[in-house]
Amino acid sequence: MVWTKQRLNNLFFFLGCAACVVMLFTFDVSFVELWQHICHAGYWLIPIIGIWIVVYGLNAFAWQAIIEGNLGKKAPVSFWRIYRLTITGYALNYATPVGGLGGEPYRIMELSKDIDKQHATSSVILYAMMHFFAHFWFWFISIFIYLALVLVGDMPMTTAIGTVLGIIILFCLVAFWIFSKGYRNGLVVYVLGLIGKIPFLKGWSRRFRGKHAEALRNIDAQISALYSQDTKAFYTSLILEYSSRMVQSLEVMFMLLLFGIDNGGGLDGMVLTYLHSVLIVAFTTLFANLIGFLPMQIGVQEGGFVLSIAALGLSAALGIFVSIICRVREIIWIAIGMALMKIKE
Repeated sequence: MVWTKQRLNNLFFFLGCAACVVMLFTFDVSFVELWQHICHAGYWLIPIIGIWIVVYGLNAFAWQAIIEGNLGKKAPVSFWRIYRLTITGYALNYATPVGGLGGEPYRIMELSKDIDKQHATSSVILYAMMHFFAHFWFWFISIFIYLALVLVGDMPMTTAIGTVLGIIILFCLVAFWIFSKGYRNGLVVYVLGLIGKIPFLKGWSRRFRGKHAEALRNIDAQISALYSQDTKAFYTSLILEYSSRMVQSLEVMFMLLLFGIDNGGGLDGMVLTYLHSVLIVAFTTLFANLIGFLPMQIGVQEGGFVLSIAALGLSAALGIFVSIICRVREIIWIAIGMALMKIKE
């Protein structure tokens, strides 16, 4: 069977819809309890869900900067289209194991309608790299936010905590080194070489590299060119992606405020509550990405929220509430992403 772009589009659409159904039936609470949590959130659901309009907007601007830096000119694709593909791509990533098995191929397929396939592929790979690169910076800087809170007496410091923080710093530094090599030399040919060492995939990898050798070299050249030649696009994208994590932290802050947790109120209390929210998101996303092979990270995200919130001395019940409302938000945005997939431009 020849898989046309329309058939692939329908396949991705089916995966996203199936994910919504699976997520609805994998809550750790009954539907009665789920509805109680939603009612408890009340009107706070509006900013909790709405803040992701801004988060995805920053993601889209970051991707647009990479596309234009990669092409060396203004992108021949509207920002609305990039924004739409950003939302739909992340919706598919939520739906598939090892996030990216759905979102990135879909983005390449759709973006290749506007630019040549090699630039579409390299732009999507570069954005995926930037997305993870910004994650590591978010985790790395969050360590120093924690240490600053330790200095003002807001956070505890023990030998165990210090050891964990040290391991995370080392983990991030190693990742920075790996990313720098990938940005300087390209990544596609190297990754395919690693895949070729996996049993049963060696033959496929060798044939694929042989058939597409020139195209793969061109894609790697485009990846390395952005880092070495267009530093403005590179750092603009990095700052935008990092900023999206900071904006995302407002989601948790809204839920803390919902429970009356404002650290005394006033400007100082609000800043402290926001920094706590940043730490909660940082720990939860780190935990979830370390075990990211699970579809929709079922159970992992919930555990991450409970552990990170408990580490701040807050109740486990609050952690459960935050994880459930975040899961509701994910379902809503997956549904929005699937609907956007069917909009004809």
